[in-house]
Amino acid sequence: SEIMLQQTRVETVLSYFEKFMQQFPSITVLAHAPQDDVLHLWSGLGYYARARNLHKTAQMIAEEYAGEFPTEFEQVITLPGIGRSTAAAILSLSMNQRHAILDGNVKRVLARHCAIEGWPGSTKTEKQLWSIAEQNTPQQETAAYTQAMMDLGATLCTRGQPECSACPINNDCKALAQGLQNELPHSKPKKQIPTRHRTVLILSGQDQEFLMQRRPNQGIWGGLWSFPEFDEGQDAIHWCEKMFSKSPNQIEELSELSHTFSHFHLILHPIKISYPTPIHWVMEGDDWVWYKHGRSRAGLAAPVKKLLDQILK
Repeated sequence: SEIMLQQTRVETVLSYFEKFMQQFPSITVLAHAPQDDVLHLWSGLGYYARARNLHKTAQMIAEEYAGEFPTEFEQVITLPGIGRSTAAAILSLSMNQRHAILDGNVKRVLARHCAIEGWPGSTKTEKQLWSIAEQNTPQQETAAYTQAMMDLGATLCTRGQPECSACPINNDCKALAQGLQNELPHSKPKKQIPTRHRTVLILSGQDQEFLMQRRPNQGIWGGLWSFPEFDEGQDAIHWCEKMFSKSPNQIEELSELSHTFSHFHLILHPIKISYPTPIHWVMEGDDWVWYKHGRSRAGLAAPVKKLLDQILK
């Protein structure tokens, strides 16, 4: 749950967490599951490196710790995808160990309570907040304190319109005293992000099968399945002609689909290509598949799933 809650809100995570735990009830089961099964249940949750790292972590624990989650902070922080705050939250909540946490909610609470200037993601401000977090973490009942701090940020000390009148620590909140509760913490300095255009090939086979290509583990949608991508529509047409030794009988441009990442905007231009007879063709290797809608278990990025649903409608 702590991995899922990295950069994702609780209400979004709940249904994913329940399905994930039903499918993978133990570390050992998760460790031996195919990556496609893991990514399939993560589809739509975003930040897919988390899923791949969680899978690697389960495999490491199964091999190096006999399937038992390690109990030492120094051991936990070496696991893939688990940083200082996540390791602290896991050990604090599950074992009541004293470790300070500093997730997004706690950063906001501390920045307001102590009236800390600056963007919490900057090195200087984050270092200051870590110091405050360490000072305030109690020696006893650490699990209760840790959960309370996260819940305070999630329910009352929210990003917009904080409910200061209901806050249990409003009597000495410096931001409230100075009328800065809506200004702190400061936002990340804005910068212009670029827009990228990509053409995606929608090529259907028999019985609602669609050609999908596995993306590299590095980069966006790492390890997920996606429609083949090209720089331009003509590139996709030439690719089909080369692969099938004949020209398609129908080419249709579909409505574009946009998706925004933290560092760029992506605009997908789908091109649907059809052939008069079924294509009996199997790609070599593990990076191509005829995806059968409703029957294949594979991880799809949210925009790819949205595009697929749109096509089937």
